[in-house]
Amino acid sequence: MNNEIFSGKWNQLKGEMKKQWGNLTDDEIDRLDGEKDVVIGKIQEKYGKSKEQAESEFNRWYNGLDPSIKNRLNRK
Repeated sequence: MNNEIFSGKWNQLKGEMKKQWGNLTDDEIDRLDGEKDVVIGKIQEKYGKSKEQAESEFNRWYNGLDPSIKNRLNRK
């Protein structure tokens, strides 16, 4: 998912992110502004991961989202 699409679906993804990365506070998630690279950086910082680890974890999470969630994200 590219940054532009990710940003456009931000409100729909925030709740799912909170489920996955519970150490991120609501305020932190709100401040990420739907920027994929910023989200990955925050995961890296909060969980002490390398950039590659955080990006891989994010991609696994996104690719593993329930198909019904992805269908809602892909609607225009």
